[in-house]
Amino acid sequence: MSDVLSQSEIDNLLKALNSGDVDAEEMKKGPETSVKEYDFARPSKFSKEHLRTLEIIFENYGRLLSTNLPVYLRKSVQVEVMNSEAVTYMEFSNALSNPVLLGVVNFDPLKGNIIMELATKLGYAIVDRMLGGEGVPLDKSREFTEIELLIIERVMTSCVELLREPWGNVEDIMPRLERIETNPQFAQLISPSEMIAIVTLNICIGDVEGLMNVCLPYITLEPVMDKLNTKFWYSSMQESSEELYAEDIEMLIRKANVPVSAILGHSRIHVSDFASLMPGDIIRLDRKVDEELDIFVGEIRKFTALPGSLDKNYAVQITSVIREES
Repeated sequence: MSDVLSQSEIDNLLKALNSGDVDAEEMKKGPETSVKEYDFARPSKFSKEHLRTLEIIFENYGRLLSTNLPVYLRKSVQVEVMNSEAVTYMEFSNALSNPVLLGVVNFDPLKGNIIMELATKLGYAIVDRMLGGEGVPLDKSREFTEIELLIIERVMTSCVELLREPWGNVEDIMPRLERIETNPQFAQLISPSEMIAIVTLNICIGDVEGLMNVCLPYITLEPVMDKLNTKFWYSSMQESSEELYAEDIEMLIRKANVPVSAILGHSRIHVSDFASLMPGDIIRLDRKVDEELDIFVGEIRKFTALPGSLDKNYAVQITSVIREES
């Protein structure tokens, strides 16, 4: 609410106007207001907060690629997030080369698709490595053969499946590679004027270095835009991290193979007797038939048991658990 002038203030103001101490034209102008330009051709649908959250998600994705790709390529892989930006799809498609490697990814349950563009020299290096070579790209770019595309599709399918984990705090997605396009003209999946977010990853496969651009259309991410902020991302991660990590660790431990051995007994014999052993010979042990055996897990004495058989196989029946290593 504006201030109300008293009668004395009004009189002093009129006196100043009459004497010329105050310019009436300057009073009419009022305070200057700043005007912010808005480009209707490029509406700002992605804020800096959105882009920063996408970078965090793909930093996690990059670590997964660095861990899993060497399983296929048998070569060190390093992945780094370079930058993220918001552009129109037309700007992205106009910058594509020919041939190009475009993976069209279904982002179910979110509507629409995302696009993963892989540098062609990385594609040639992957093919060369998968076929037993050193992973060296071609000197001159050419079209990919059907066999080469099948090899690249296998690797990209694995890369796409890794997207599920880093996106888990935002949405439980089930990404699926639908197809690979090598001609940019066949990749017009959305309107040219639609805004997209591009996250650029730098991938090094041995000595070969190239970029992967992940194109994320706004129409696909619109249902989860409210979750693409660092505050929500970190809070949801902290709420679920302890339980999820505990479950994951427990599951991995349960699948771990551990050696278990039952010691029937011990015996000491001369080397000459050992060298002359034949099938059917009997070695006397230091343990009686009805005496409990020691069961070792690795090198730790963990159980005691009685010997027996089960379904024509040798077996032991656990009689006690040893709580401390002995």
